[in-house]
Amino acid sequence: MIARILPVVCAIAISASAQAQDSRTLASELIAADRAFSNAGAKANLVDAIGSMLTENAVMPTPKLDFAIGKSAIVDALKANPANIVATAEWSPVRAGISADGTQGFTYGFMFIHEAGKPDRRAKYLSYWVKRPEGWRVAFYKRAASGDGDITTRVDPALPAQLVDPDPQRLQENLVSLKAAEQAFSDRAQEVGVGPAFAEFGAEDAMNMGSGSDFTFGNTAIAKLVGEGNTTPITWGPDKGALVATSGDLGVTWGFIRPKEPKADEPKAFPFFTVWRKAGPDQPWRYVAE
Repeated sequence: MIARILPVVCAIAISASAQAQDSRTLASELIAADRAFSNAGAKANLVDAIGSMLTENAVMPTPKLDFAIGKSAIVDALKANPANIVATAEWSPVRAGISADGTQGFTYGFMFIHEAGKPDRRAKYLSYWVKRPEGWRVAFYKRAASGDGDITTRVDPALPAQLVDPDPQRLQENLVSLKAAEQAFSDRAQEVGVGPAFAEFGAEDAMNMGSGSDFTFGNTAIAKLVGEGNTTPITWGPDKGALVATSGDLGVTWGFIRPKEPKADEPKAFPFFTVWRKAGPDQPWRYVAE
C-alpha cells in the first residue's frame, strides 16, 4: 500500500513546488518590468519616465487631494511641478505581489530623483499593475516623500497559494466581494475605532507608505501609526471604484476618506487607493499595501 501511495504523494509535492516556482517566476518578471521602466526612464525626464509605464486609464492621487484619471491627466498633474520636467529619476522595487491568474500585481519601492545642481531626493512609490499584450503596465500609482533614514531593501514576494486560469465569469462576483470588504473596513472603524480596524483588516505583511523614511510594515504597526492622535472620526469607501483579478485574490479599491465633522480649515475629502489580497481561496480580504 505504501509503495502505491508514495508516488502519488511525491507527485503532489512536485506539483506544489512547481506552482510555487511558477508564481515566484511571475513575481520576478514583474520586478524586472518595473526595473526596466526605471532603466529606460533614467534617460528621460521624470514625467516621461512615469508616463511611459501607465495604462491609458491609469489613476493617481494628486497634491490637490483629487485623482488624476487617465494617462494624459497624470502627465499634466506631474508637469504642474516644474521640477519634475527637469529632473530625472530611477527607482528600485523592494517587493512584488502577483494574482493567482497572473494578470495583476503590485510593486513598491524607492525612487531616487536627480536634479542638476541640487542634492538627490528620495521618494517611496506604490504601483498596481495589469498585464497587457504589450507587457506589464501601471493602472494605479502614487508617491510619497522619503527623508533621511534607513530603508528596507528587500521583502519576500506575496505569492498565491496556487496558480489558476483566468476566469472572466467570476469578475463581477469578485468586484462585489472586494468593494464589500472595503466598506466593511470603514464600518468596523465606526464601531471600534480607526486603529483597531486597521489591525483587524490588515495582513501581517501589510505595508503603509507612512510619512517617515521607510514604509511601515505589519497590521499592528500600521494600526498604531494611523490610530495615534486620530481623534477626528472618518469614513471611507470604494466610491470611485475597484479593480480585481478574475482569480479573486488580488485587487485595488479607490475612493475618498471623509472626516465626519470636518473642521473649517480641514479638507472635506482625501483620495486613497488600497491594494487588497487573499492569502488563499478561503481566506478573507486583507489590505496588503496602501
